[in-house]
Amino acid sequence: MRSMTGYGHTRWQKAGQTLTVEIRGVNQRFLEVKLNMPREFLPWESELRGLIQERVARGKVDVAISQSGSASEGFAVEVNLPLAREMMAGWRQIQKALKLPDPADYDFLRTRDVLRPVERRAEATADLETVRETLAQALDRFNREREREGQALAKDMQERVKRLATLHKKLGRRASVLKPELAARLRERVATLLEGRPLNEERLLQEVALIAERADVTEELVRLESHLKALRDLLRGREPAGKKLDFLLQETHREVNTIASKSADLEITNMSVDARAEIEKLREQVQNVE
Repeated sequence: MRSMTGYGHTRWQKAGQTLTVEIRGVNQRFLEVKLNMPREFLPWESELRGLIQERVARGKVDVAISQSGSASEGFAVEVNLPLAREMMAGWRQIQKALKLPDPADYDFLRTRDVLRPVERRAEATADLETVRETLAQALDRFNREREREGQALAKDMQERVKRLATLHKKLGRRASVLKPELAARLRERVATLLEGRPLNEERLLQEVALIAERADVTEELVRLESHLKALRDLLRGREPAGKKLDFLLQETHREVNTIASKSADLEITNMSVDARAEIEKLREQVQNVE
Protein backbone atom coordinates (compact mmCIF):
# COMPACT_ATOMS: atom_id res chain seq x y z
CA MET A 1 0.00 0.00 0.00
CA ARG A 2 1.19 3.49 -0.86
CA SER A 3 0.23 6.92 0.35
CA MET A 4 -0.53 9.56 -2.27
CA THR A 5 1.73 12.09 -0.52
CA GLY A 6 5.48 11.92 -0.94
CA TYR A 7 8.67 13.54 -2.26
CA GLY A 8 11.50 12.30 -4.46
CA HIS A 9 14.67 14.12 -5.59
CA THR A 10 17.59 13.10 -7.83
CA ARG A 11 20.54 15.01 -9.35
CA TRP A 12 22.75 13.98 -12.28
CA GLN A 13 26.10 15.75 -12.83
CA LYS A 14 28.72 15.44 -15.55
CA ALA A 15 31.35 17.80 -17.01
CA GLY A 16 29.97 20.82 -15.18
CA GLN A 17 26.42 20.11 -16.25
CA THR A 18 23.62 19.32 -13.78
CA LEU A 19 20.21 17.76 -14.30
CA THR A 20 17.78 17.85 -11.35
CA VAL A 21 14.42 16.07 -10.98
CA GLU A 22 12.02 16.80 -8.10
CA ILE A 23 8.69 15.03 -7.56
CA ARG A 24 5.95 15.98 -5.10
CA GLY A 25 2.65 14.18 -4.62
CA VAL A 26 -0.52 15.15 -2.75
CA ASN A 27 -4.01 13.67 -2.37
CA GLN A 28 -6.41 13.72 -5.28
CA ARG A 29 -9.18 11.39 -6.38
CA PHE A 30 -7.70 10.80 -9.85
CA LEU A 31 -4.22 11.00 -11.36
CA GLU A 32 -3.04 14.45 -12.47
CA VAL A 33 0.55 14.91 -13.63
CA LYS A 34 2.00 18.42 -13.93
CA LEU A 35 5.32 18.36 -15.78
CA ASN A 36 7.57 21.45 -15.64
CA MET A 37 10.79 21.20 -17.68
CA PRO A 38 13.08 23.16 -20.04
CA ARG A 39 11.67 23.95 -23.47
CA GLU A 40 14.35 21.91 -25.19
CA PHE A 41 12.92 18.80 -23.44
CA LEU A 42 9.40 19.35 -24.79
CA PRO A 43 9.78 16.83 -27.67
CA TRP A 44 10.21 14.15 -24.98
CA GLU A 45 7.17 15.18 -22.93
CA SER A 46 4.88 12.33 -24.03
CA GLU A 47 7.45 9.66 -23.25
CA LEU A 48 8.40 11.16 -19.87
CA ARG A 49 4.74 11.56 -18.90
CA GLY A 50 4.15 7.91 -19.81
CA LEU A 51 7.04 6.85 -17.56
CA ILE A 52 5.44 8.70 -14.64
CA GLN A 53 2.00 7.22 -15.29
CA GLU A 54 3.48 3.71 -15.25
CA ARG A 55 4.74 4.26 -11.70
CA VAL A 56 1.95 6.36 -10.15
CA ALA A 57 -1.75 5.41 -10.16
CA ARG A 58 -3.50 8.21 -8.26
CA GLY A 59 -2.91 11.68 -6.82
CA LYS A 60 -1.75 15.11 -7.94
CA VAL A 61 1.92 14.78 -8.96
CA ASP A 62 4.17 17.79 -9.67
CA VAL A 63 7.39 16.91 -11.53
CA ALA A 64 10.06 19.60 -11.98
CA ILE A 65 13.02 18.91 -14.31
CA SER A 66 15.76 21.53 -14.57
CA GLN A 67 19.27 21.75 -15.98
CA SER A 68 22.17 24.12 -15.33
CA GLY A 69 25.78 24.66 -16.38
CA SER A 70 24.91 24.73 -20.09
CA ALA A 71 24.76 27.26 -22.89
CA SER A 72 21.05 27.52 -22.36
CA GLU A 73 21.66 29.73 -19.30
CA GLY A 74 21.63 33.53 -19.50
CA PHE A 75 20.97 35.92 -22.35
CA ALA A 76 22.73 37.16 -25.46
CA VAL A 77 22.57 40.60 -27.09
CA GLU A 78 21.43 40.84 -30.68
CA VAL A 79 22.85 43.86 -32.60
CA ASN A 80 21.08 45.46 -35.56
CA LEU A 81 24.16 46.82 -37.40
CA PRO A 82 22.34 48.19 -40.49
CA LEU A 83 20.06 50.26 -38.26
CA ALA A 84 23.03 51.47 -36.17
CA ARG A 85 24.84 52.63 -39.36
CA GLU A 86 21.78 54.56 -40.54
CA MET A 87 21.38 56.18 -37.11
CA MET A 88 25.06 57.21 -37.10
CA ALA A 89 24.73 58.63 -40.61
CA GLY A 90 21.70 60.60 -39.49
CA TRP A 91 23.58 61.96 -36.51
CA ARG A 92 26.48 63.08 -38.78
CA GLN A 93 24.04 65.00 -40.91
CA ILE A 94 22.59 66.77 -37.89
CA GLN A 95 26.07 67.48 -36.54
CA LYS A 96 27.26 68.98 -39.83
CA ALA A 97 24.12 71.06 -40.41
CA LEU A 98 23.98 72.46 -36.90
CA LYS A 99 27.73 72.51 -36.32
CA LEU A 100 27.42 70.39 -33.18
CA PRO A 101 30.41 68.86 -31.37
CA ASP A 102 30.83 65.08 -31.15
CA PRO A 103 28.53 63.63 -28.45
CA ALA A 104 30.05 62.63 -25.13
CA ASP A 105 28.37 59.26 -25.55
CA TYR A 106 26.12 57.49 -27.99
CA ASP A 107 23.00 56.96 -25.88
CA PHE A 108 20.86 57.48 -28.97
CA LEU A 109 22.05 54.06 -30.16
CA ARG A 110 20.87 52.29 -27.00
CA THR A 111 17.40 51.60 -28.23
CA ARG A 112 15.66 48.23 -28.27
CA ASP A 113 15.79 48.26 -32.04
CA VAL A 114 19.62 48.46 -32.12
CA LEU A 115 20.55 46.40 -29.01
CA ARG A 116 18.04 43.66 -28.17
CA PRO A 117 18.56 41.09 -25.37
CA VAL A 118 17.46 37.58 -26.32
CA GLU A 119 17.40 34.35 -24.34
CA ARG A 120 19.97 31.86 -25.52
CA ARG A 121 18.37 28.85 -27.18
CA ALA A 122 20.31 25.63 -27.24
CA GLU A 123 19.61 21.97 -27.62
CA ALA A 124 19.30 19.81 -24.52
CA THR A 125 22.68 19.11 -22.92
CA ALA A 126 21.44 15.78 -21.53
CA ASP A 127 20.15 13.09 -23.88
CA LEU A 128 16.79 11.38 -23.50
CA GLU A 129 18.25 8.27 -21.88
CA THR A 130 19.94 10.36 -19.17
CA VAL A 131 16.71 12.23 -18.45
CA ARG A 132 14.78 8.94 -18.32
CA GLU A 133 17.25 7.34 -15.89
CA THR A 134 17.29 10.42 -13.63
CA LEU A 135 13.49 10.58 -13.63
CA ALA A 136 13.29 6.85 -12.86
CA GLN A 137 15.61 7.28 -9.86
CA ALA A 138 13.48 10.15 -8.55
CA LEU A 139 10.36 8.01 -8.98
CA ASP A 140 12.04 5.19 -7.03
CA ARG A 141 12.69 7.54 -4.10
CA PHE A 142 9.23 9.06 -4.40
CA ASN A 143 7.59 5.62 -4.26
CA ARG A 144 9.78 4.41 -1.38
CA GLU A 145 8.63 7.34 0.75
CA ARG A 146 5.01 6.72 -0.21
CA GLU A 147 5.36 3.02 0.64
CA ARG A 148 6.82 3.87 4.04
CA GLU A 149 3.83 6.06 4.87
CA GLY A 150 1.50 3.51 3.27
CA GLN A 151 2.72 0.77 5.63
CA ALA A 152 1.71 2.89 8.61
CA LEU A 153 -1.70 3.54 7.02
CA ALA A 154 -2.20 -0.17 6.28
CA LYS A 155 -1.35 -1.17 9.85
CA ASP A 156 -3.85 1.30 11.29
CA MET A 157 -6.55 0.23 8.85
CA GLN A 158 -6.00 -3.47 9.52
CA GLU A 159 -6.51 -2.87 13.24
CA ARG A 160 -9.76 -1.05 12.56
CA VAL A 161 -11.00 -3.83 10.30
CA LYS A 162 -10.24 -6.30 13.11
CA ARG A 163 -12.37 -4.24 15.47
CA LEU A 164 -15.16 -4.23 12.89
CA ALA A 165 -14.90 -8.04 12.64
CA THR A 166 -15.24 -8.31 16.43
CA LEU A 167 -18.31 -6.06 16.34
CA HIS A 168 -19.73 -8.20 13.52
CA LYS A 169 -19.49 -11.31 15.69
CA LYS A 170 -21.14 -9.54 18.61
CA LEU A 171 -23.94 -8.32 16.35
CA GLY A 172 -24.48 -11.86 15.10
CA ARG A 173 -24.65 -13.30 18.62
CA ARG A 174 -27.03 -10.60 19.76
CA ALA A 175 -29.29 -11.02 16.73
CA SER A 176 -29.49 -14.80 17.29
CA VAL A 177 -31.03 -14.40 20.78
CA LEU A 178 -33.21 -11.44 19.93
CA LYS A 179 -36.26 -13.39 18.70
CA PRO A 180 -37.01 -15.11 22.07
CA GLU A 181 -36.54 -11.78 23.85
CA LEU A 182 -38.94 -10.08 21.45
CA ALA A 183 -41.52 -12.80 22.13
CA ALA A 184 -41.14 -12.41 25.89
CA ARG A 185 -41.48 -8.62 25.69
CA LEU A 186 -44.55 -8.85 23.50
CA ARG A 187 -46.15 -11.47 25.77
CA GLU A 188 -45.57 -9.24 28.78
CA ARG A 189 -47.05 -6.17 27.11
CA VAL A 190 -50.11 -8.05 25.82
CA ALA A 191 -50.74 -9.62 29.22
CA THR A 192 -50.62 -6.16 30.79
CA LEU A 193 -53.10 -4.83 28.27
CA LEU A 194 -55.48 -7.83 28.65
CA GLU A 195 -55.54 -7.45 32.45
CA GLY A 196 -56.07 -11.16 33.18
CA ARG A 197 -58.27 -12.02 30.19
CA PRO A 198 -57.36 -15.15 28.13
CA LEU A 199 -54.36 -14.81 25.78
CA ASN A 200 -54.66 -16.00 22.16
CA GLU A 201 -51.37 -17.88 21.72
CA GLU A 202 -51.83 -18.33 17.98
CA ARG A 203 -52.35 -14.62 17.44
CA LEU A 204 -49.37 -13.83 19.66
CA LEU A 205 -47.10 -16.15 17.68
CA GLN A 206 -48.17 -14.49 14.44
CA GLU A 207 -47.26 -11.06 15.80
CA VAL A 208 -43.93 -12.35 17.12
CA ALA A 209 -43.13 -13.86 13.72
CA LEU A 210 -43.98 -10.59 11.95
CA ILE A 211 -41.84 -8.48 14.29
CA ALA A 212 -38.94 -10.95 14.10
CA GLU A 213 -39.08 -10.92 10.31
CA ARG A 214 -38.94 -7.13 10.21
CA ALA A 215 -35.98 -7.10 12.63
CA ASP A 216 -34.10 -9.95 10.96
CA VAL A 217 -30.60 -8.78 9.92
CA THR A 218 -29.20 -12.11 8.74
CA GLU A 219 -28.72 -10.96 5.13
CA GLU A 220 -27.04 -7.75 6.23
CA LEU A 221 -24.67 -9.64 8.52
CA VAL A 222 -23.72 -12.02 5.69
CA ARG A 223 -22.98 -9.13 3.33
CA LEU A 224 -21.08 -7.31 6.07
CA GLU A 225 -18.87 -10.36 6.63
CA SER A 226 -18.18 -10.51 2.88
CA HIS A 227 -17.20 -6.82 2.79
CA LEU A 228 -14.84 -7.24 5.75
CA LYS A 229 -13.11 -10.17 4.04
CA ALA A 230 -12.69 -8.11 0.86
CA LEU A 231 -11.23 -5.24 2.91
CA ARG A 232 -8.67 -7.57 4.52
CA ASP A 233 -7.69 -8.96 1.10
CA LEU A 234 -7.20 -5.48 -0.36
CA LEU A 235 -5.11 -4.34 2.60
CA ARG A 236 -2.83 -7.36 2.14
CA GLY A 237 -2.60 -6.92 -1.65
CA ARG A 238 0.20 -5.29 -3.64
CA GLU A 239 -1.89 -3.37 -6.18
CA PRO A 240 -3.20 0.22 -5.78
CA ALA A 241 -6.50 -0.20 -3.93
CA GLY A 242 -7.62 3.27 -2.81
CA LYS A 243 -10.69 3.47 -5.07
CA LYS A 244 -11.80 -0.09 -4.28
CA LEU A 245 -11.35 0.48 -0.55
CA ASP A 246 -13.42 3.65 -0.75
CA PHE A 247 -16.25 1.81 -2.53
CA LEU A 248 -16.17 -1.14 -0.11
CA LEU A 249 -16.33 1.15 2.90
CA GLN A 250 -19.40 2.84 1.45
CA GLU A 251 -21.06 -0.57 1.14
CA THR A 252 -19.96 -1.54 4.65
CA HIS A 253 -21.41 1.67 6.04
CA ARG A 254 -24.70 0.98 4.23
CA GLU A 255 -25.03 -2.51 5.78
CA VAL A 256 -24.33 -1.23 9.31
CA ASN A 257 -26.90 1.54 8.85
CA THR A 258 -29.50 -1.00 7.72
CA ILE A 259 -28.80 -3.24 10.72
CA ALA A 260 -29.25 -0.28 13.08
CA SER A 261 -32.49 0.84 11.44
CA LYS A 262 -34.09 -2.63 11.32
CA SER A 263 -33.39 -3.48 14.94
CA ALA A 264 -35.05 -1.73 17.86
CA ASP A 265 -32.60 -3.36 20.26
CA LEU A 266 -30.45 -0.99 22.33
CA GLU A 267 -27.38 -3.27 22.32
CA ILE A 268 -27.43 -3.61 18.54
CA THR A 269 -27.88 0.15 18.21
CA ASN A 270 -24.85 0.83 20.43
CA MET A 271 -22.69 -1.68 18.55
CA SER A 272 -23.78 -0.13 15.23
CA VAL A 273 -22.69 3.30 16.46
CA ASP A 274 -19.25 1.90 17.35
CA ALA A 275 -19.00 0.23 13.93
CA ARG A 276 -19.90 3.42 12.10
CA ALA A 277 -17.26 5.34 14.04
CA GLU A 278 -14.58 2.85 12.90
CA ILE A 279 -15.82 3.01 9.30
CA GLU A 280 -15.63 6.81 9.28
CA LYS A 281 -12.04 6.68 10.52
CA LEU A 282 -11.23 4.15 7.79
CA ARG A 283 -12.79 6.37 5.15
CA GLU A 284 -10.63 9.29 6.32
CA GLN A 285 -7.51 7.14 5.99
CA VAL A 286 -8.48 5.87 2.54
CA GLN A 287 -8.49 9.45 1.20
CA ASN A 288 -4.68 9.28 1.40
CA VAL A 289 -4.27 5.83 -0.17
CA GLU A 290 -3.19 5.41 -3.80
